[in-house]
Amino acid sequence: MRNRSFLLLSALAFGFAFLYLPILLLILFSFNESRLVTVWGGFSLKWYAELFQNEQMLDAALVSLRVATTSATLATVLGTMAALMLVRFGRFRGRLLFTGMITAPLVMPEVITGLSLLLLFVSLETTLGWPSGRGIDTITIAHTTFCMAYVAVVVQSRLGGLDRSVEEAALDLGARPFKAFMVITLPMLAPALVSGWLLSFTLSLDDLVIASFVAGPASTTLPMVVFSSVRLGVTPEINALATLLVLVATVTILIAAALMGRQERDRARAVTRAVAKERGA
Repeated sequence: MRNRSFLLLSALAFGFAFLYLPILLLILFSFNESRLVTVWGGFSLKWYAELFQNEQMLDAALVSLRVATTSATLATVLGTMAALMLVRFGRFRGRLLFTGMITAPLVMPEVITGLSLLLLFVSLETTLGWPSGRGIDTITIAHTTFCMAYVAVVVQSRLGGLDRSVEEAALDLGARPFKAFMVITLPMLAPALVSGWLLSFTLSLDDLVIASFVAGPASTTLPMVVFSSVRLGVTPEINALATLLVLVATVTILIAAALMGRQERDRARAVTRAVAKERGA
C-alpha cells in the first residue's frame, strides 16, 4: 500500500512539474536583467517597461482582447441556443445534420477551417461587398464559429443533467415559459455558461492558425505578433508578456470560481430556507 501511494504521489508530482515548472521558469526569467533568456543576470523590471513601450505588441493585445471578448459572448449566446435545440426539442427533421454542423469545428483541422472561412469571406466580398477586406470583423466571425461548438457541448452536458421538475412546477404555477427559463433554468445553467465563456475567451485569445487566414494587415492579433517575434529568438520581453497573460488568466479564473461558489452557496441557503419554511407550515 505504501509503495502504491509513493508511486501515485511521484506520478502526481511529475505531472504537475511537467505542466507548471516551465511556466514558473518563464515567469522567473521575465525579471532577468540579461537579454539572454537562459542566463540569469540579476533582478530587473526593465523588460516590463520595454513591453509597455512596444506599440505594436500593445495594439495587437488590444485587438486580441476585443476579438476574444466579443467572440466569446456571441459564442456563448449561439452555443446555448444550439444546446437548447438539441436537448429540449427532441427529435426534429434535420437534427442529425444540425448536430454534425455543431460538432464539426471540434474535429476539423484548424488549417481547413481557416482556409474555408477565408474562401467564404472572399466570396461574400465579391458577391455582396461585405466584409470589405479582412479585419477585426472577420476574425470575430471566425472565432465565434469554432468557439460556439465548445460552448454547445458544455451547455448541452449541463442541460442533460438538470432536474426539470422545478421548471415544470413554475409552469404549473402560472409562469410563462420565457420567465421560467430566465428565473429558474438560466441561473442553473450559470456555471456552464461561465465555463463556456471562459473556454471561448481562452481559445480565441490563443488562436493563431485561423486568425492568420482571416486577418488583415491592420488587424494583427497578439499570437501572430508573438509567433513572428519568436521566430527571430525568444527575448525576456516575450517572457514578460507571457507572465502578464498568466496573471490575467489566473485572476479571471479565481473571480469566476468565487462568483460560482457564491451562487452555489446562495442557492443552497435558499433551498434550506424553503425546506425549513415548508416543515414549519
